[in-house]
Amino acid sequence: MKKLLLGAVLGIFAASANFASAQTCGGTYTVKGGDSLSAIADRHYKKANLWTAIHQANLSTIGKEPHSIRVGMKLSLTCIDGLPTGLEGGRIVSATPAAANVVQVTPGTAAVRKRINLLTGSDYAPFTDREGHNGGLLTEVVQNAMQKADPAEGFSIHWVNDWSAHLEPLLSNALLDLGFPWFQPDCASTPDAYRCANFYFSDPMFEMLALLFTAKDRPMAFNTDNDILGKTLCRPAGYYTHDMDKDGRNWVRDGKIKLIQPAQINKCFEMLLDGEVDAVALNEFTGRAKIKELNLAAKVDVIPRPLSIEGLHVVVHKSHPQAQDMLETINAGLRGIKDDGKYQAIIEDHMARIWADF
Repeated sequence: MKKLLLGAVLGIFAASANFASAQTCGGTYTVKGGDSLSAIADRHYKKANLWTAIHQANLSTIGKEPHSIRVGMKLSLTCIDGLPTGLEGGRIVSATPAAANVVQVTPGTAAVRKRINLLTGSDYAPFTDREGHNGGLLTEVVQNAMQKADPAEGFSIHWVNDWSAHLEPLLSNALLDLGFPWFQPDCASTPDAYRCANFYFSDPMFEMLALLFTAKDRPMAFNTDNDILGKTLCRPAGYYTHDMDKDGRNWVRDGKIKLIQPAQINKCFEMLLDGEVDAVALNEFTGRAKIKELNLAAKVDVIPRPLSIEGLHVVVHKSHPQAQDMLETINAGLRGIKDDGKYQAIIEDHMARIWADF
């Protein structure tokens, strides 16, 4: 059974040599005339490119379009590297960054078969990562949601790094009960898609931006969907593509764009810089992490308009005899940690670490 070490200090990156222990960081900003997300980021984080951190933290307020802010709108600014300071509702932070907690996995026994057994895998930072802080953002969310739900039979989280085995056969045969994190396709328009036909989805645990990454020497507009028609996009094999066909886009289905799917993300960025593709389409965190890893910040731009907003869910196979009960257990736990503030604390903790690393 996996046990997480909880209680990380919020706003942990607020350390600087002269940062007072009682200093507050983060808080609420009220939009003023002439503001844009990049201007707010530049003023309060001293980095204009952190506009997406503001957008991400306020998706429910701003919506998909980053330019949709208006005067009087209240935005939550996460504490990143000790900024911003002096805002209403800021949190008191420690001057000493807390070390990341790595999950401790203890040997299991046959007794776990009586519990609710959840399945995840590593190498999907920042969401699930056995070597990362508390096992990753969504591992910590699931751990706390299940603790909040407190099922009578107990629960365990198991790590299987072969993601291709998760849906089939591990979950389809109820060898494990629930799996996370998974995207939900556009089941309204594609009810026969494998995940739609075979799995139930929890309430979204987290929503993230899917963005287009372009070459600085070949800028590309993306103001409307029509700007993408005829373009060549790159997204690695095995990644979802439903966002390119949903809401009537049908970019891939009807051949309106060319989609290149190499085996590795690195190849997508190589093709971008070589002019073989117009843009790389990835979730924000994976894309930014790869840009940092490959030292491409001076060569790659991020288009402000999101390609889509994608939710990540817990799934259970429809054939599972307790499918609905288990789905209600995780959903009740999610509602519980959102109501008591724990969910927001987890999100802020991980987002501060993630953005400070970028």
